[in-house]
Amino acid sequence: MSPFTIVLFILGYFFLLVVISLITSKGANNDTFFIGGHQSPWYLVAFGMIGASLSGVTFISVPGWVESSQFSYLQMVLGYFVGYAVIATVLMPLYYRLQLTSIYTYLEERFGFYSYKTGASFFLLSRTIGASFRLFLVAQVLQYLVFDKIILFENYGVPFWMTVLVTILLIWLYTYRGGIKTIVWTDTLQTFFMLVSVGIAVYVISAEMGLTFSGVIQEVKESEYSKTFFFDDWNDKRHFVKQFLSGVFLAIVMTGLDQDMMQKNLSCKNIKEGQKNMFSFSLVLIVVNVIFLVLGALLFIYANKNGITIPEKTDNLFPLIATQHLNAVAGVFFILGLVAAAYSSADSALTALTTSVCVDFLDIKNKEESKKIKLRKIVHVLVSSVLFVVILIFSGINKESVISDIFKAATYTYGPLLGLYAFGLLLKRKVKDIFVPIVCVVSPLICYFLNMYSTALFNGYHFGFEILILNGLITFSGLFLISFNTENRGA
Repeated sequence: MSPFTIVLFILGYFFLLVVISLITSKGANNDTFFIGGHQSPWYLVAFGMIGASLSGVTFISVPGWVESSQFSYLQMVLGYFVGYAVIATVLMPLYYRLQLTSIYTYLEERFGFYSYKTGASFFLLSRTIGASFRLFLVAQVLQYLVFDKIILFENYGVPFWMTVLVTILLIWLYTYRGGIKTIVWTDTLQTFFMLVSVGIAVYVISAEMGLTFSGVIQEVKESEYSKTFFFDDWNDKRHFVKQFLSGVFLAIVMTGLDQDMMQKNLSCKNIKEGQKNMFSFSLVLIVVNVIFLVLGALLFIYANKNGITIPEKTDNLFPLIATQHLNAVAGVFFILGLVAAAYSSADSALTALTTSVCVDFLDIKNKEESKKIKLRKIVHVLVSSVLFVVILIFSGINKESVISDIFKAATYTYGPLLGLYAFGLLLKRKVKDIFVPIVCVVSPLICYFLNMYSTALFNGYHFGFEILILNGLITFSGLFLISFNTENRGA
């Protein structure tokens, strides 16, 4: 199919999102923008969160990981389930009881002003980098597959900055009025497109290899890619204990301590519906990830049987096969699925960043209603502009290894949040609030140093995602050192 035809499909897809936005944003105000007026159906939130959790990075990366990691990622996904149970039974009751709009206001009530601003700042940094990185990867794929082939002014294709600008403008267009109320519905549509895209890819590849449903299961089971559990080598990053525990804590911090993800949960009518959403979402997410892993195995099996050269960067295998070796329907749905996966994460991130800036730093609650709406709209535009600039910075760096390091550095910001919330929930001690920012900055730096020299310091040990747990423990320990028992102070 021609690039113009693909563009028409993408524009038609965004037209649907804008229509949904117009319908859901009627009578919208700041309350509906930030928490949906507590009227979001839990089943829509649960379904939409699948797309937001996976993102465009996962859409193209999880299938590509199968060659090097086999099905070991499922060990982490099983850990997610435990983490989501902790969120549903510990964190969500706390958030609903305190009637929070921004979850970081808990830190002010528990510790004080500096702790509150530190937690919110770490979220802003992490989400800005994470959302920009996800959009950057997807914009690169779209640029390569579509927009580089559309010739303007006889000799020039659509420039990358224009691709990024248009995509961010489209996100802004369908989120600026309804906010989280709109996103609950658009995420549902986007998750649907993403799952349909993966389903069509599995079906088409299976059909071309002459496999039935049971044949697919047997083919994958007998392949070299299906090994799931790893217990032998403790130094292996795929070891079950490492991956399972990493999954538990990654779920807690990247969902339960993340304004972006929890903002959807807090838009449910009450705590019971919020918990229904969390438990059902966690179960469905396991099934969806299994499908992604099966797709990954099928992609490599299909490539080997048809003499297709595996790209050096295996993330490119899914785009390569979907757009160049399968039929046009599979190619179009791959593009739509990729766009849906990317923007279901980016649109909620844009809304969450706007919410955090307004509530956590501009004290929007204490302003007049007309000023609230005006301020929120200004912040929404500014946050969109920041994402645009950060994406162009990533493009200017143009070195995948550097970008990967930046993305990994962003995950370090969740460690201090883990330590802060764990300390606040597990202990009754107070902290010297003014020193909290220092503890939260020093902890990731220590972890970065330990990660860099882990093989020399720990007899060949390689850190994986469990560096997050260490980060949280160091933060927790630092907070304990600057804490005091209120009873001993007569408080």
